[in-house]
Amino acid sequence: MEQDRFGAFIEDEMNIEPVSKGLLDHMNFAVKDAFAVKGHVNSAGNPDWQRTHSAAQKHAWAVDQLLKNGAFLRGMTVTDELMYSLKGDNIHFPPTINPHLPESFSGGSSSGSAVAAAAGLADFAIGTDTGGSVRIPSSYCGLFGIRPTHGVITLDGVIPLAPSFDTVGWMARKADVLAKVGECLLPAQEESSYRNFYLLEDAWELISSETVKATLNHSVSKLFSGRTVQHCHLPFSSLSELVETFRIIQGVEAWQAHGRWIEENHPQFGKDIAGRFDAASKMKRDEVFERAVQIKKQFRQEMRNLLGSDSLLILPTTYGPAPERNASFEESEKVRAQTMKLTCIAGVSGLPQVTIPIMDHGRPIGLSLISGDSTDKQLLAFVEELFKNNAE
Repeated sequence: MEQDRFGAFIEDEMNIEPVSKGLLDHMNFAVKDAFAVKGHVNSAGNPDWQRTHSAAQKHAWAVDQLLKNGAFLRGMTVTDELMYSLKGDNIHFPPTINPHLPESFSGGSSSGSAVAAAAGLADFAIGTDTGGSVRIPSSYCGLFGIRPTHGVITLDGVIPLAPSFDTVGWMARKADVLAKVGECLLPAQEESSYRNFYLLEDAWELISSETVKATLNHSVSKLFSGRTVQHCHLPFSSLSELVETFRIIQGVEAWQAHGRWIEENHPQFGKDIAGRFDAASKMKRDEVFERAVQIKKQFRQEMRNLLGSDSLLILPTTYGPAPERNASFEESEKVRAQTMKLTCIAGVSGLPQVTIPIMDHGRPIGLSLISGDSTDKQLLAFVEELFKNNAE
């Protein structure tokens, strides 16, 4: 087994054998340290969490399913503290090294999982995605990644952050592997075919540079050759309103999930994580929160109406390539703010999103597709076919 030189694992060589054969025979996977693995004490990215919790009595549902389908569990990967960051570095662990851009961030909070997959240390990896925690590191590390329809995969055995947005996601170097994992984790779904393809203008305007925009436009032209791609705008809401809606609901729920533990244990957090929980502690279930819940409900419905089961929304996954570690605080915050405007679309609507890897002058960037409610398998099959055709 190849040595982990990338800081991906907090516990390497767990070496948990599959319990039966299946679609994932001869594949190995890595799991984010937010998923229960029998006998393991989760840290959720923080030593104080690990100190105050006990070993899991059983595997998380998702881990159990993968083992039942023939996959071998290699180890447990690094996560940002309590999954509340998109950067990918954690003050309690060595930095996770982006295999494509070692001087840049790997993206979070599923940083170790993305690095393990991108470095070839695992065939695929699972993580959680609340605000972009699978999609962002997948984009930065050159991977296929999926945030599924909210609620279609149980979070049994997964440490929560904000239940209104939390999902189990996964990432891989190959589209067919991403689809195979989906077959094991997703429920039976009716499948249709896509007839409408929409380029989301609101999102395209956020791209960090003309170079990146040109690369993504070229990729859209190539991947969707022979199909008519229309332009559209978000229904009902704006990106600014959506990101604020996400921030309010996430903050209230994050404090509800972890506030009592924080007040009782006074954990040592990194500066950015501490700041987010401090802000969350001041947020209440008041009229502002209720207004955010109503916006979320209305936007969810409008997006379902727009996409149905036969339409795709095309957008950049992130603001640009992975930011460099030596970037200023101000630049890092700008990248976070702009990227959140992109990731909140699937988050607030609850719809499935797949990010696909594109190379821009040696730097990975992601192109994303958002599909209709519970069309996850259809979306994965479409992406698999898209790349099979373009590889021939």
